[in-house]
Amino acid sequence: MLLRFQVTNHASLRDEQELSLIANDDRPGRAECDVPSSEFRTVPVAAVYGPNASGKSNALDALMWMRFAVLSSFRRWDPAGGVPRRPFALRTDPAQFPSTYEMDFVAEGTRYEFGFTVDDERIIEEWLFCFPEGRRRRLYVREGSDSESMTFGRSLVGRPKTIARLLRPNSLYLSVAAAQGHDLLGTLHRWFRNGVRVASDQDFADRLDYTMELYRRRETRGSRGEALTRLLRFADLGVADLRVQDQDEEVKEEHGRVVAALREALGRRVHVAGVPRHRVQVEHRTDEGLFGLEIDEESSGTRTWISMLGPVLSALGEGSVLCVDELDARLHPYLADALVGLFQNANSNRHGAQLIFSTHETSLLGHTSRTELFRDQVWFTEKDAGTSATRLFPITDFYVRDSATKDNLEKRYLSGRYGALPFLDDDLLSQLTAELSDGGERGSGKVAETSSGASPGAA
Repeated sequence: MLLRFQVTNHASLRDEQELSLIANDDRPGRAECDVPSSEFRTVPVAAVYGPNASGKSNALDALMWMRFAVLSSFRRWDPAGGVPRRPFALRTDPAQFPSTYEMDFVAEGTRYEFGFTVDDERIIEEWLFCFPEGRRRRLYVREGSDSESMTFGRSLVGRPKTIARLLRPNSLYLSVAAAQGHDLLGTLHRWFRNGVRVASDQDFADRLDYTMELYRRRETRGSRGEALTRLLRFADLGVADLRVQDQDEEVKEEHGRVVAALREALGRRVHVAGVPRHRVQVEHRTDEGLFGLEIDEESSGTRTWISMLGPVLSALGEGSVLCVDELDARLHPYLADALVGLFQNANSNRHGAQLIFSTHETSLLGHTSRTELFRDQVWFTEKDAGTSATRLFPITDFYVRDSATKDNLEKRYLSGRYGALPFLDDDLLSQLTAELSDGGERGSGKVAETSSGASPGAA
């Protein structure tokens, strides 16, 4: 489980910001989990609200970048290529300011505190502590780029100094140790790989492939494919079934040629969406029979729901953390509500899974939603007018009288009680309306005609 994430200097998050999943109060029926050797409990869901361009996505991106660094710094980063970070760019000489990432989490029943500081060239600091029986114990601390900068606690066995000799300036010690087969650090490395997942537009192909692999196993007794089928029909999308085949080799080859050409022209850092390994047809039953449509012909909401089912069911089954950027972007509010409810409800979330998502969907805060989010689960982002830096803060920063604790959070948020709302300048809108009207009057007074003599609206 994830307890806390802290970041400094990533994208729009210039100053230190923290997202906590520690529960303030026990809520019967909510899928809370005990933090080992403490009196704390974790919440199963955290929602981040805020206006466009306020930094909601960057807060999730920072968490996923930390995961990326753990999984890739030793095996994939160019040894001479520095650190591919994203520092806050809206200040003089941003390269001079380091970035820090820190996380408290529980793996295999033990709480850990792990973090590191980087600049454009190297790892500046790295640390790992554990909390057996609730007492903080050092596993290792790194205060430089080479093996001489490492100090180890007595609890860390398994050739730590030998592994340190393989360090590069831009590789994390945790990544190096996992690659060398270290038992404990390999376990923590796997937690980052399997215990934290992301769902975004950029990984649609991977999500769809994973979902289809689960779907193909639906005939296996007790498989997640059975639950996937039920959720597919629950959404009332008119879907009767799916047909899944391996993707044509010609499609894969053509995609490979396109990717190679783009990277040759634009460089290796260009991101190209992958092609799914599966060809998926969605079957619809009508009065005239059963008909199939290619998944590309379906609505964006249908495609999103289908591809999300695999990561959602895996997170619930394995007790992992799922991060979803813009949960409401393509889903009906009822579907978004139902998805959040799967994590919030202790009956459906039996393994301590957690959902962290950004959204504009305020109905999740209201009395009409099926899933009730409590105050310790709601966060906001807003940008400072002077610096354009993001501030991340919880709704619990705002005092509420006991008599008002059951007020509608949606209404209070939209009324500006908590901030984190877009500023809409009505004067500018009036000026724009006047300019558009003046533009029409300065013309001939008639609708412009196309070369064929027809008005644009007739095209």
